[in-house]
Amino acid sequence: MLGVDQAPDIPPQVIEDVWKTNVMGVISMTQAILPIFKRRGKGDVIMLGSIAGREPYVGGSIYCASKAAIRAFTDALRKELIGTRIRVMSVDPGQVLTEFSSIRFHGDQSKVDALYQGCDPLTPDDVAEVIVFAASRRENVVLADTLLFPSHQASATHVYRKPVG
Repeated sequence: MLGVDQAPDIPPQVIEDVWKTNVMGVISMTQAILPIFKRRGKGDVIMLGSIAGREPYVGGSIYCASKAAIRAFTDALRKELIGTRIRVMSVDPGQVLTEFSSIRFHGDQSKVDALYQGCDPLTPDDVAEVIVFAASRRENVVLADTLLFPSHQASATHVYRKPVG
């Protein structure tokens, strides 16, 4: 997601890039892997969603919409595959320290620093551990819907920042 523009000022290329990556890319990859899982008779589809797909926020309408679309796709897919041994799961992290914010703020490190000031965000390893945990459950266990965020975050828009100084 590049920028925090709001409609109607979101550049068309940003809309297209976000939708192609977050929605079309995920659906295309799922379409490609499902025949293999069906032939094998089992498999795990683990979607990396976002808290943004559950609770939209100002300046994130396209990103939030893309993550909500994948949430709906995941829920429908789980129902469509109920008679198979293909598990469909979603891991939706909150604030994670990645290059996401740097890209979003066009490389403006002062904005990135301000976003994380007084916070201890999740790391990519934190998210990966949850994904591994979900995939390593017995075959009859489906962690269908997992929301995780750092202890300073209660929702997409409710973040506690420790006072600085």
